[in-house]
Amino acid sequence: MDIKPVFNMVGILAILLGLLMLIPMSISVYSHQGDVWPFFAAAAISVVLGVLIKKSLHTSKDPGIKESFAIVTLGWITAAALGALPFVFYGACPSYTDAFFEAMSGLTTTGATVIGNIEAQPNGILFWRSFLHWLGGMGIIVLFIAVLPGAGVGGSRLFKAEVPGPLPERIVPRIKETAKTLWMIYVGFTVVEIVLLCLGGMSLFDSVNHAFATMATGGFSTKAASVGAWKSPVIHWVITVFMLLAGVNFTLYFRALNGRSLKTFLHDAEFKFYLFVIVAATALVTLNLCISGTFRDIIQAFRHSAFQVVSIITTTGFATVDFDTWPSFSKMVLITLMFIGGCAGSTAGSIKVGRVLVLLKHTYKEVFQFIYPRAVTLPKINGFPVSERMLRTITAFFFLYMLTFAGSVLIMTGFGLDLISACSAVAATLGNVGPGLMIVGPTLTYQPIPTLGKWVLSTCMLLGRLELFTVLVLFIPEFWRRG
Repeated sequence: MDIKPVFNMVGILAILLGLLMLIPMSISVYSHQGDVWPFFAAAAISVVLGVLIKKSLHTSKDPGIKESFAIVTLGWITAAALGALPFVFYGACPSYTDAFFEAMSGLTTTGATVIGNIEAQPNGILFWRSFLHWLGGMGIIVLFIAVLPGAGVGGSRLFKAEVPGPLPERIVPRIKETAKTLWMIYVGFTVVEIVLLCLGGMSLFDSVNHAFATMATGGFSTKAASVGAWKSPVIHWVITVFMLLAGVNFTLYFRALNGRSLKTFLHDAEFKFYLFVIVAATALVTLNLCISGTFRDIIQAFRHSAFQVVSIITTTGFATVDFDTWPSFSKMVLITLMFIGGCAGSTAGSIKVGRVLVLLKHTYKEVFQFIYPRAVTLPKINGFPVSERMLRTITAFFFLYMLTFAGSVLIMTGFGLDLISACSAVAATLGNVGPGLMIVGPTLTYQPIPTLGKWVLSTCMLLGRLELFTVLVLFIPEFWRRG
């Protein structure tokens, strides 16, 4: 593997991130809240470091397959490492470990926080948290491809290495145009949500932050009580709808805008299964909350159930209430949704609805073959059979995901966490969900987690966002051999 294209790209990424820090810095200047210099210092360090890396390892060579995996993984780690600096310099986080955890949580759209006194933070810091969500939601490498010239074959490989889901596809022939189109759709939804939240009674600043976090399926809020700080049903429903939209494959939006209307959605098996799971889970949780007496008003129970179901399955992590106080059945439904996630090609995390659907169909076909041994057992999605190679890839991903989950839970219990807290913390970070249960519940923070535990969970966030293979391939000895 040639390290020059890797560090050359990482250097450019550091420069780009440093320049983007000027946006929250301008908010700091306007707000006069004392966080201007932390952003200026962080931006200067990022730009200077990026220039030094680029100059010392400059090359015009396009990255190959190996280099692309290394660029994406190292790029995300570098972005989190530099993105943590404003939190440290201002003092929002007491240690660099906490700051790295916060930045990684932001970029991977996890939404797990270690900052307890959210309302006491200046606007620049609050905006930076949400802005990290928004940048990471569509992908910092996809942004890199969209805004910088010369993204050819190397850009295509980077796109495939970063975009989540089993089938990252081009929606227009040129990869650069694909990246631009995805970002245009992303920006369009964000703007519309900002307007609707403002009309619903949110301030412009809060609307921008929550729209960034919603479309990225992130979950960072400007309030400690999350969306529950606003009692307006209108605000709750606006965010619910846009979380649901963010969990859909963005390719479907492009096709719909390109003249194929609603048929695009109605003919997509993953989208239909996604809606089915949401409707079924919402109905079950609403019924359980009413029967248990948690809510006496069925309309209120339905609103909070729909919000939390959509928030968890899309791995956003917003909360309108403390769902850790809900009955065990409702909490179990939400934990199950943590493992399912949104659609492939969306900003949501976790295993993905498409993979779950393929596995369910494959399992049914395998059971069916016991009765009819000579039957063709390949499952079909949208009328097309899933290839053997894709089945092997999805099965391997599911096995690796559960193995990573079990191993991480074992480590976290070794640090002294109770089983429920450990399981929910790992599920929430590996799935990029955010809030868990018990000591990492929706009204609490990850601050009590030991230092080493925060590094383990930060790794889980990265593995979850880059979908395991992109990161784990770096640990194969053959990866580093030339040729």
